Amino acid sequence: MSIELHSEADEFIRLTLCFELRKQQGRGRETGNVWRMSCAYHYGWRVNYRHAVEVHKNGPDDKIIREHLKAYQERGIVFVRDGGDALGVSARAKELAPEYGIDYRTPIFAIHKEGHYGSIVGKGFATMVEFHKRVLEAKQAGADFIKIMTTGILDFNEHGAITGTPLDGSEVKKMVHIAHEEGMAVMSHTNGDYGVQAAVAAGVDSLEHGNYMNEESLAMLAESDTVWVPTLVTVRNLLGDGRYDDETLKPIIESAEENIRKAFRLGIKTAPGSDAGAYRVLHGKGIRDEVQSFAEILGDQDAAYRWLAEGEAEIKKKFTVTVHW
Repeated sequence: MSIELHSEADEFIRLTLCFELRKQQGRGRETGNVWRMSCAYHYGWRVNYRHAVEVHKNGPDDKIIREHLKAYQERGIVFVRDGGDALGVSARAKELAPEYGIDYRTPIFAIHKEGHYGSIVGKGFATMVEFHKRVLEAKQAGADFIKIMTTGILDFNEHGAITGTPLDGSEVKKMVHIAHEEGMAVMSHTNGDYGVQAAVAAGVDSLEHGNYMNEESLAMLAESDTVWVPTLVTVRNLLGDGRYDDETLKPIIESAEENIRKAFRLGIKTAPGSDAGAYRVLHGKGIRDEVQSFAEILGDQDAAYRWLAEGEAEIKKKFTVTVHW
């Protein structure tokens, strides 16, 4: 799970995006809830893309992957839903995960349209025929679901802007239909109003990020079966770091917080995702930060936990059970 809240420079920090589920401990007792978080195997905090590629240029580095799996295990993480990568790390992590008691689900690689954002985490296509071939390729490689990239990422140089050009809504609809016809759930990296509305209308099963949504986008989500995963800490954890000016970050954070409150009031299916492995979002600790962010924003920890638990139930239903669309 997938950072996708970052600048063009930041996108090179991660190689494998994934989502984790963990049991949440509460006040000395187990609540019984299962939490999901988005993580990314970037092989060390503050590691740049070139270094990460160097580490894996001859194949996935088992030592690094095991370090991250161990970190999840030590924090009670029992389920991982990752977002794929271009170097075979996801596939290898899935092979190793059972040793750590982790049920690991992955799309193997994400699928992006050539000329658009997404090459860092997967493979491209130019036509719908080629997209279908990519879906079949992923299935043959052992994918548990399909990850698609429909928009760019946050543009930190212009508040409210998303980098690149979003895929046309008709294309997204065809992509989701093809994946569903092959019996695969769809995770969608998506930001901005046009992208969100196109993805929701197409019937994606989970919407990752969803930055800068307006009232219409939120209303569509509320009426849909799509689960929203906001990945709040990818920006919140940058405050005070100096990587970006805090005055640049605060409006982004405030916009996200307002949409979380609106989503809660509207009853939008929502699950926590941290994008652990992103800059300043640590493996294992990231989910704790993410869940705490929801509690702080809503001002009610118990209400936040109940809401997120419902979203998690939907995630697990959609991404671990065969569904017929």
